[in-house]
Amino acid sequence: MVITLLWLYIARNFAKIVGLESPEPLANLYTRSYFRATWITTALDAGFWTAMKIRTKWLRDLASMVFTIYYLIAAEQADEKVRKVRGLLTVDHLRVSWHKSTTPYLSFLTRVMRPKLTRYPPRAIRIPRPTTSSYREPVNAWLYFDGPLSALKNHTKIVLDIPGGGFVAMNPRHHEDKLLGWAGKTELPVLSLDYKKAPEHPYPYAMNEAYDVYNTLIGSHGRCIGLSGAAVPRIIVTGDSAGGNIATGMILMILQSVSDDAPRYSDQEVIPTPEGLILIYPSLDMNIGNWMSDEQMALIQDRRTRKRNKNILRRKSEDYYKLTPDTPHPSDDEDKAFSPNLGPKDTSIVTANDKSTTPLKPPTDAEFDLVSPVTLASQSTTFASSKPKLLRTRLAMSSMISYFNDRIITPEMMRAMIILYVGPHSRPDFSTDYLLSPLLAPEALLAKFPKACFLTGERDPLVDDTVIFAGRLRQAKHNLFIQRKELGLLKSKDVFDEREHVEVTLIPGISHGFLQFVSVFPEGWRHIFRCARWIEEIFDAGERKVHANSDSTTTMRDRSQAIVNGRHHRRMPTESSGDEDRPLEMSALSTTSR
Repeated sequence: MVITLLWLYIARNFAKIVGLESPEPLANLYTRSYFRATWITTALDAGFWTAMKIRTKWLRDLASMVFTIYYLIAAEQADEKVRKVRGLLTVDHLRVSWHKSTTPYLSFLTRVMRPKLTRYPPRAIRIPRPTTSSYREPVNAWLYFDGPLSALKNHTKIVLDIPGGGFVAMNPRHHEDKLLGWAGKTELPVLSLDYKKAPEHPYPYAMNEAYDVYNTLIGSHGRCIGLSGAAVPRIIVTGDSAGGNIATGMILMILQSVSDDAPRYSDQEVIPTPEGLILIYPSLDMNIGNWMSDEQMALIQDRRTRKRNKNILRRKSEDYYKLTPDTPHPSDDEDKAFSPNLGPKDTSIVTANDKSTTPLKPPTDAEFDLVSPVTLASQSTTFASSKPKLLRTRLAMSSMISYFNDRIITPEMMRAMIILYVGPHSRPDFSTDYLLSPLLAPEALLAKFPKACFLTGERDPLVDDTVIFAGRLRQAKHNLFIQRKELGLLKSKDVFDEREHVEVTLIPGISHGFLQFVSVFPEGWRHIFRCARWIEEIFDAGERKVHANSDSTTTMRDRSQAIVNGRHHRRMPTESSGDEDRPLEMSALSTTSR
C-alpha cells in the first residue's frame, strides 16, 4: 500500500521533484504554513464536491473522505476540479464546501486536534424578539460559556458574535474553535447567532435579526440568556467575513436609532451602543470595483498609517512593476510624494490636464464658420501648452482584483454571494446603502462608533475593506477630536490617540478565513487568543472610563455643594434687603448640581 501511494505521488509530481515544473505564483504569495493549509482545504473542497451527488448520507460522507485523500495526492487535479466548480458555482456548492467541518469524520478529527478549552459544551437557545419588532419568530443562537448556567447570574458582560459564511451558509457550530477559545480565555458568555441565511431570507433579514437580539439583550437586562437582570449588560460585538458586514450594519442601525431618537426599550431609555467592535477579515463593500479611488488611496497612504500599510502599498505598486520588470522602482521617499498629508512633490507621475468635467464636442458647421483662424490657432496653442496635472495618488487596483486567483475566496464566489444575499426582488442602491456596504457610512455616524479592532491577512482579497474603513473611522474620530478641542470641551494639551478608537492588525502572507481551519493552520490559535485579549482590554477600558466619569461627577457635586454651603452661611457686611432672595438661588443651584 505504501509503495503504491509513493509510486502515485512520484508519477503525479515527477516534474516538481526533478525541478522542471513551472513556478507556482501562489506559493510565493502566501507563507509556507498557510499555503500548506490551503492545499489541504482545496483537496477537501474537491473531494466533497465530487461526492456531493451521492444521495445516501453515510456513503456520501465516506466517499468525501476517500476522494479527499486522492486529491491530497493529485494536487493538480484538485486545483482543476475546484476551478471548474467555481466557474459554475451554486448555493449548494457553497454550503457543501463550508459545512464540511460538521460532517462526522471531519468533526471527529477536529475535536481530537483541538486543545481542551472549556469544560462545558455549547447550549442551543432561542432569543425572543422585542415587542417593537416587525417579526415574531425567535432567533436561534448558541451560548458558549465555561460554567454552569447558574453562574451566568454573576455576569454583566456579553460577547455577541455574528459568524460569517458568505451570507448563505455556516452557523456557530462551524466556528467552534474561535468561540470555544474566547469563552475559555475570557470566562465570559459568548452568544453566537444562528441567523437565517440567504437566498431563503435575503437582505436585510439577518441584520434585523441581529438588531432585534441586541435590543432584547438590552431590554431584558440579559435575562433572556440567564443573567440576573440587575443591570444593563455591557456588550462587545464581533463578526468575521460576512458576519462582519452584518455586525457593522447592526451598529450603524443602533447609532441611527439613537440619532433619530426612535426605538426605545422597556424603561424608555435610549439604546446604549456596544462597548466595542471586533472585525475579522470583514466584507464591508458590495461594490466590487477594479480600481481604487483617489480618496481611498489617500486613506491608505496617510502618513500616520503608512508603516502599518506599507506592504499593502508595496503590493499595489507591484501590480504595475511586475509587468515591466526593467522599469526602475520608486524609493520610499518618492512614494511619500503622494501622501495627502505631506503634500505633492515634483514627480513624473502625471496625467492629462482636465480643467472641466464637461466633455468636449466638435463644433457644428455654423459654429465653425464663426470661428476665426486666429481663435483656432490660440485654442490649439492653449491645449498644446497646457501642463499636466499632478496626481495625489497612483493608479492602483483593488485587492479583490489583485488577488483574483486567491485559493480561498474568488471574484466568482463574491459575485454569487452578493447576488444571493440581495435576492431577486430587491434593487438596492449600491452607491448609497451603507447598511449593505458599511464602507459608505456617513462620517457623522462613524464619529460615534465604539472602539473597533480589525484582524485581516495582508493577502486577503477583502483587505482593502479593512484598511479603508479603519482609515475612515480614524479620520472621523480625529475630526470630532479637533471640533471638541476648538469648542473648549477638551484641554489644549490633549493629544489624539488613535489606539483609543481603532486598532488594526494586518498579518503578512495569509489570506481569508484563517480562523476556520486552525486544525491545519495552527498559527490561527495565536490570532484567536489575540481577539480574546482585545475583548478583555475593551471591557477593562470601559470600566476605567466609567470609574473616571463617576469620580468626576462626584467631585463636581462636592464642589457645587461646597459653594452652596459657603453662600448659605456667609453674610457680607454690605448686604442689602435684596439678599433675602439668596436662599432661592441656592435652592436652584443645589437642584442643578444633582
